Amino acid sequence: MIIRAVQKFSAVDYPGLLCATVFTPGCNLRCPFCHNGSLVLESEPDLREEVVFDFLETRKNKLDAVCLSGGEPLLQKGVEEFFKRVKEMGFKTKLDTNGTRPQYLKEILESGFVDYVAMDIKNSPAKYAETVGLKAFNLSDIYKSIEVLKTSGVEHEFRTTVTRTFHDEESLREASEMIEGASQWYLQTYRESENVIDKSVEGYSEEEMKNLFENLRKTVPFVKMR
Repeated sequence: MIIRAVQKFSAVDYPGLLCATVFTPGCNLRCPFCHNGSLVLESEPDLREEVVFDFLETRKNKLDAVCLSGGEPLLQKGVEEFFKRVKEMGFKTKLDTNGTRPQYLKEILESGFVDYVAMDIKNSPAKYAETVGLKAFNLSDIYKSIEVLKTSGVEHEFRTTVTRTFHDEESLREASEMIEGASQWYLQTYRESENVIDKSVEGYSEEEMKNLFENLRKTVPFVKMR
């Protein structure tokens, strides 16, 4: 598996646990608001897996979990083997995914080596292609991944990064219909950063996000705000 970087400590990437976050390069989407633009667009030196595992050895009994993020991790070979080794070291495991590789996702979940999954729901079906930075986008794999997660028995969440540029109350309500019956769907406020792919993307204010959330919560009981 190709690894580009490691965040040695995070208190937010695994709910309720302290973790290290391992980043893989490359993605099959081009979301303009992506905060990991350097992983998606730029070619940088890769890390050897043994360097990563040597680091994790030093974090036993100090960290609880390891999160695999990207880019899109499921574009990589060897993800199952990576999680197996991390589990054998005594860590909890989490996968971040955009949901475009449903069969691979199913295989990895069936392996039993993943404890938690966070899957992005980018926007309503009508706005999906625009939101992921593509001219056209077939949603069939997204729906398959949603079903894989719902029936997996593995703890999971769906999440949406909310921007003023691409999202409004109507599109978010339509996005919620894609995951009807989910246990939890988190809205995340978009924040500007140097690594974002398109710096013209705008976010909502904290007060505006609260209003969006409160309006959605009236009819979408599984929505939460992060």
